[in-house]
Amino acid sequence: MKSVKIRLSTIADVRDFVNILAKTEIDIDLCSGRYVVDGKSIMGIFSLDLLSPITLTAHSDDTDELFESIARFIVE
Repeated sequence: MKSVKIRLSTIADVRDFVNILAKTEIDIDLCSGRYVVDGKSIMGIFSLDLLSPITLTAHSDDTDELFESIARFIVE
């Protein structure tokens, strides 16, 4: 399991992000405050506070390829 902070600033970002995650078998959770949603759910993502960074948790030990594909969304 590995966690990173991401930022989804626009509707296009959310769409692209979900399309990337739909191609993986890894379970992804997004957490904003006390809310946790499925990272592959576009409706779930829009229920979060997108003005601040969101914590992404990938439930797998083999996350290198996934994090490379979403690198533009990851914030330090």
